Amino acid sequence: MNDITTLRRAKCKSTLIAIRDTMDILSGKWKINIVGTLMVNGKMRFMDLLREVDGIAAKMLSKELQELETNKLITRTVQNTKPITVEYELTQHGKTLNPIIDAIADWGTEHRNELFGK
Repeated sequence: MNDITTLRRAKCKSTLIAIRDTMDILSGKWKINIVGTLMVNGKMRFMDLLREVDGIAAKMLSKELQELETNKLITRTVQNTKPITVEYELTQHGKTLNPIIDAIADWGTEHRNELFGK
């Protein structure tokens, strides 16, 4: 095996690891939807997110938000109000997903057109 082949394999392996890491963070039915909702709407309260993300249960939303916060994609801010208000928004790091979410949306539109016509 020559040096070029070894470099290509290392690059491929590195790329596949990066893809796996990304998919681990954004996998599942809800995370991309939650991130996209926060991108479009900005800072949102828990109940507003629950209404906006169609079909998600409160318990699942809470779990997904915790995972997104653990991965530093969103921040959770508790307001000192009665009753307590909790708001979520994308971090600067989370906002770096914007072009990825846009690309997914564009591809989804093109794919739907491919399947069902224009």
